[in-house]
Amino acid sequence: MPCWTYKIGLFTKQMFLWIDMAGIYIHIPFCRQACHYCNFHFSTSLKYEDDLVNAICTEIINRKSYVETDKIKTIYFGGGTPSLIKDENLALIIDTLEKHFDLSEVLECTLEANPEDITKDKVTFWKSIGVDRLSIGIQSFHAVDLEWMNRVHSVDQAQNALRIANECGISFSADLIFGSATTTDEMWMDNLNRMKAYNPDHLSCYSLTVESQTALHTLIKKGKLKSPQDETIARQFYLTRDFLISNGYDHYEISNYSLPNKNALHNTNYWKSESYLGIGPSAHSYNQGTRSWNIANNAKYINLIKEGKSVYESETLSKSDVYNEYVMTRLRTKFGCTLEEIDDNFKDYFLSMIQKQIDLNHIYLKDNSYRLTEKAMVISDHVSSELFYSES
Repeated sequence: MPCWTYKIGLFTKQMFLWIDMAGIYIHIPFCRQACHYCNFHFSTSLKYEDDLVNAICTEIINRKSYVETDKIKTIYFGGGTPSLIKDENLALIIDTLEKHFDLSEVLECTLEANPEDITKDKVTFWKSIGVDRLSIGIQSFHAVDLEWMNRVHSVDQAQNALRIANECGISFSADLIFGSATTTDEMWMDNLNRMKAYNPDHLSCYSLTVESQTALHTLIKKGKLKSPQDETIARQFYLTRDFLISNGYDHYEISNYSLPNKNALHNTNYWKSESYLGIGPSAHSYNQGTRSWNIANNAKYINLIKEGKSVYESETLSKSDVYNEYVMTRLRTKFGCTLEEIDDNFKDYFLSMIQKQIDLNHIYLKDNSYRLTEKAMVISDHVSSELFYSES
């Protein structure tokens, strides 16, 4: 067992700004089947799992200098379905991380897991190698929703997974999706009430979004499925917000809620523009105004790694790109935008544009922070875009 596993969870998790520490994201691109709404990179064939994991370990070694420090504060296994891979492969990745980074002060190590993969033995093993948090893809407690989304698991498996997580004493977040054509308000409130019974530390409640190049997009175009309705999405968003806040959850990002001191640290890393290294096919990285993204093809990724070639492209963001991303990400959070954090070149522009949003009751000022009003939360992307700076 890696020595650093004993230190996870010994630090105050409400803190968000650490000096000289970074996050690592590992993309595991395998799933049992394709959910209709998903546009992430994955494969339903595990034929090359071992080769892919070996390539991931090599990339960890090759790119360890991407961030300025080897001190890592968060690790996140996403996908895809990380819970699908073999135990020894997951352990190999963590062992490689331990050998090439300082994990002595890791505050959070999250593994995305689907209900059908969660057993007591699995959770016990994950905990033994350093995973201290699960992100469980529940989506709904109603079979009609799960079938509409093309999810693998059943309602019974969803409930069993949450029960096991509690029995094993591991922190967990759960995902739910609202706004689908099959989800009535009554069903959605039933989802929230059922979830509350398991007392999750954290909930991610996403509105169904129709992404291009997904099965959902194709089925809607062909008239085989109904498109999500904006009114339903908005109504269910506010039902969610009212219910969870009244039950002690902090609404700290548009789609995310947590019990006190249980915010998702790794994702907050993104929203606060801190450095992170992304490993694996299609993974993205960010460090002080530079961004890189890996090739989204498993076979090419494996072969390029074997040949000692680069698997990523990169770009340096312009000052206006940095400003626009800051506005977009920070307005999604309860932290909001502050003038102190905006480049001097854009402060006057920001102030000139923000006043209209204040007048429209989309933005309010509190403790020197410009934040979305409750009314504007369902149109956050639109409000952000109104504040963007264009160089054209």
